[in-house]
Amino acid sequence: MASAHLEDLLTALRFRSISTDSRYTADVLANAEWLAARLKADGLQVQMHPTARHPIVTARNIHRAGRPTVMIYGHYDVQPVDPVEQWQSDPFQPRIENGRIYARGSTDNKGQHMAHLCGLSDTLRAHGDLPVNLIFLLEGEEEIGSPNLEPFLQEQRANLACDIIAISDTGMVAAGVPTFTYGLRGIACVEVTVHGPTIDLHSGIFGGSVANPNTILSRLVATVHDAEGRIAIEGLYDAVRPVQAWEREAWSKLPGGAAETLALTGVPALFGEPGYTDHERRWARPTAEVNGIGGGYQGEGSKTVIPRSAFAKFSFRLVPDQDPADILKKVEAHFARYCPPTVRLEIKIGHSGAPYAMDPNSKFGVAARRALETTFSKPTALIREGGSIPIVQSFREVLGAETLLLGLALPDCQAHAPNENFPLENFEAGIRLNQHLLEALASA
Repeated sequence: MASAHLEDLLTALRFRSISTDSRYTADVLANAEWLAARLKADGLQVQMHPTARHPIVTARNIHRAGRPTVMIYGHYDVQPVDPVEQWQSDPFQPRIENGRIYARGSTDNKGQHMAHLCGLSDTLRAHGDLPVNLIFLLEGEEEIGSPNLEPFLQEQRANLACDIIAISDTGMVAAGVPTFTYGLRGIACVEVTVHGPTIDLHSGIFGGSVANPNTILSRLVATVHDAEGRIAIEGLYDAVRPVQAWEREAWSKLPGGAAETLALTGVPALFGEPGYTDHERRWARPTAEVNGIGGGYQGEGSKTVIPRSAFAKFSFRLVPDQDPADILKKVEAHFARYCPPTVRLEIKIGHSGAPYAMDPNSKFGVAARRALETTFSKPTALIREGGSIPIVQSFREVLGAETLLLGLALPDCQAHAPNENFPLENFEAGIRLNQHLLEALASA
């Protein structure tokens, strides 16, 4: 790997491009400006497109008739770093140790999109052009749900017309195993607040006479699943596409699974919907998770109050053919059904995105698999993933193009967590993958 490529990655990782926190708006912008300058240095035609929050950067070569148009997507924004005390080094001062680079965004998504950028650089330097018509699109709002990207796609539909899209923002099933993700779960987010008294009350004076929002909320949370882990919201499973026989067989042969999940998570035992393997639960079945919960006194020691309110934040991961709007209606109806009249229920709808699945045996799918196998010299694993990239469905609906999900992250890269990391060998492989991919797509 050229030292210049590593230095580019180190530079990108130093930007504190946390999109959700307005204190870092200038840092997000600086990251976008650096990317634009870096792409211009390769001779690409570059534009920065302002949005209501963070800019979108596009770059393209000269488009020529007779070549497929390929869009490569990535995002330069990152998650917050909390809890910062659990990091072994500064999240924005990259540290290289044992062949891995540790920094916020190293896997999600700077390491992966920078591999593509460096691959383009090498091809352009060697040949003066690319084998395809390229659109490179980098946004700064993926970690907040990409609120301005779909409107941008609508507005720029003609300029962004393409035959296929490639994204490296997913994972590999194991080190050295090329992995093609042909499906993603969707997402639907909800915040539930239980309001009780108008102020916190003395729990001795009023206890036993006024419903405690913490207690009511706990009971509401408990209604979401049955004792074995099935989601108990009426109708939630109605539209779920079953796991196909070929998928079950293929996934059963993959590395990882329950033993790896136990090792990675540190839990004493796994828990989930009966009748499904670990892969099937995480990739092809819907989930309901409590992402945050709070109410009442949180400090040291005791403060004997009945809190005036309590809240819980939920995310529901969805699978084909579930519709986020339909699921949110069912979730609202469920909580309304179980909420007693002694409190007031407030439900706030958060961001959502549809699940995605494409045919890995399509002509571009086969080309991508060929590129993966050329890069890693092993057969390609075909998987779905449990995470969500809502914009993938928007690409399909607005641009009419399918997406190839060619991940470079390993299961222990700790994306969104302290000590996020990315193997340097995967960064190098991603550079080669970009070159093999464009060649394969050009001849598809």
